[in-house]
Amino acid sequence: MTVSTAEIEEAAGVLRAGGLVAFPTETVYGLGANAEDAAAVARVFAAKGRPASHPLIVHIGAAAQLADWVDDVPATARLLAARFWPGPLTLVLRRGRRVSLAATGGLETVAVRVPDHPVALGLLAAFGGGVAAPSANRFGSVSPTIADHVRSELGDAVDMVLDGGACQVGVESTIVDATSDSPSVLRPGGVTREDIEALLGGTVAVPETSQVRVPGQHPSHYAPRARVVLVDPQKVVAEAEAARELGHRVGALLPSRLSPSATGAVAGLHAVVAVPDSMAAYARGLYGFLREFDRRGCDLVVASLPVETGLGLAVANRLRRAAGPRPAA
Repeated sequence: MTVSTAEIEEAAGVLRAGGLVAFPTETVYGLGANAEDAAAVARVFAAKGRPASHPLIVHIGAAAQLADWVDDVPATARLLAARFWPGPLTLVLRRGRRVSLAATGGLETVAVRVPDHPVALGLLAAFGGGVAAPSANRFGSVSPTIADHVRSELGDAVDMVLDGGACQVGVESTIVDATSDSPSVLRPGGVTREDIEALLGGTVAVPETSQVRVPGQHPSHYAPRARVVLVDPQKVVAEAEAARELGHRVGALLPSRLSPSATGAVAGLHAVVAVPDSMAAYARGLYGFLREFDRRGCDLVVASLPVETGLGLAVANRLRRAAGPRPAA
């Protein structure tokens, strides 16, 4: 999809007027508002049904602008920004005065990144400020990787949608706490832990919990309507067939290393998706796979976790959140 200069200029005008613009990034589609406009940011939370305490990511146009939005830029943060921006890496730093507290969930830290997508960068250049943007979907549900996902889920709550085609990474950015001398990965994503460790020359922690609130930490997140059950890879077929016998409309995410005979055994299931051999392709397609199970009317999805190295760490994180405990109806 090609987005015209006129469309980008129109979208920048919508942001200046306090409106909401959905736009593509290399990770997922974002729902953007002026990061300095508390009322506009409040519209983002309302459109998503997102708790006001959950911070947003502020998108800026270049690493050189970072000091305009944060209170301090430690040497490690400068190193990470120089290497990975534009790209799927978010840095958590001390909030600068330009950022509305509404965008940070009331925190004195702010999550900032420079997206690696021509439409997003064009919008940021035309707007000339920071754009606070979570994923453009209802809170807790599957993130959107094409514009139609945004339109079908948020509808008229969005003032304008820029259709830049399918997102190339497919899972959200890696979030790194860079407020201290010992950075840690608070959410795995499009930049791998191994890449960060290679740059910094040491081990980087990936804690299960942290005192710093960041996007994507809710126990149930990235979730389809169907309930997701995680089992060992070699048990996916048996668990799926057992659930079908109990009357469930079952979908299965089949690990790529299953034998052809095992793959053939699930022909009677409601929906089956074979996981790609490439982890990059798996990450890029994951949210589309989960949405397909909903589209096919599944009420249960059986899946397994990939090996948690490289992008596999991010995919496993999303699947665990998708399988997390759901709020009581």
